[in-house]
Amino acid sequence: MNQPESLLDPLDQFYLVSGVPVPEATKIEAGSIPEPYRSLLVHENDMTPTLEAVHGQRIHIRLISRIEKDNVLLRQVVLVLDSDERPVEFGAIRIQLNQLPPEARQLVLDSKLPLGRLLQDFFIQHNSQPVAYFEVKADGRIGEALQTPSLQPLYGRRNKLLMPSSEVLAEVVEILPPSK
Repeated sequence: MNQPESLLDPLDQFYLVSGVPVPEATKIEAGSIPEPYRSLLVHENDMTPTLEAVHGQRIHIRLISRIEKDNVLLRQVVLVLDSDERPVEFGAIRIQLNQLPPEARQLVLDSKLPLGRLLQDFFIQHNSQPVAYFEVKADGRIGEALQTPSLQPLYGRRNKLLMPSSEVLAEVVEILPPSK
């Protein structure tokens, strides 16, 4: 995998494995993202606590698919509200399992709680570093996950979580549902 990084990496890995065309995403500047998406995406915080604060409740994972290989876990997930299972984010994450303490690693492998929740619960120091912002039109997979019609324009970000040593802990693509 010496190719340049895709705007939708690691989400595109799940499309490639399933043979489904990767949706076309367009890179946009942070200032071009309309509200309320801008305040939800343009920051250097983890998405889990950001979404929990906005919705006033905890969220958990609805796992769509996962690939584990060589101490790396790729997950395609929907983050949903605990109260009513309403989707608040769709995306994928590539987690370097060797960066986590054993108990946190096991909970990550269990795939019930978002990484952001576990990082907070285990006081794991890290930095969030947004790499790019994008607009993407919902395809069948994204539309089903976020309960929105196909071709609905959506906004997201590609983010890296770095350890204090600057080693990559995780790479994530986060796509928000349309605002109500």
